[in-house]
Amino acid sequence: MRLHIGGEEIKEGWKILNIQKKPGVDFIGDITDLSQFDDESVEEVYASHVLEHIGITKISSTFNGIQRVLKKGGKFYISVPNLDTLAQIFVKIPEGQNKYSIMTMIYGGQTDSHDFHYIGYWPSFLFSVLSHAKFKRFEKVEFFNIFNDTSMMTLPTKNGAIPVSLNVIAYKD
Repeated sequence: MRLHIGGEEIKEGWKILNIQKKPGVDFIGDITDLSQFDDESVEEVYASHVLEHIGITKISSTFNGIQRVLKKGGKFYISVPNLDTLAQIFVKIPEGQNKYSIMTMIYGGQTDSHDFHYIGYWPSFLFSVLSHAKFKRFEKVEFFNIFNDTSMMTLPTKNGAIPVSLNVIAYKD
């Protein structure tokens, strides 16, 4: 099984776990509690712009839960707003130009009770969290090209488009 956490896009070969009941959702649940899945039952986990919705106190147990459900050789696709990138863009752009949209990428759009960001990720922090969850191998990538989602989002700048997401693939050995 391949599990798309927080997803909405129906795609052959993938099951969707979402905290909200929506069309196409296969499992209702929260990324912080994957107890409905057996140990080593999932080949791939995809979580795009989901992990920032988890409080600091639940990060370790959440990543350990993902490690638990992944089969050996499994992949964990992670996409989170890149706090390094967003902070740099925010302080450099003139007032009124995308500052509001960048602020919502940092803190969440807050359109409902699930749309709040509790933590920010930057590469060294995410790599540290992955290491503590016993992921020994991970790589930063520009895009996944699996789903049409925020993992591919860019912001236009004078020097071209800048990806706003930190995209990482972690492997369970």
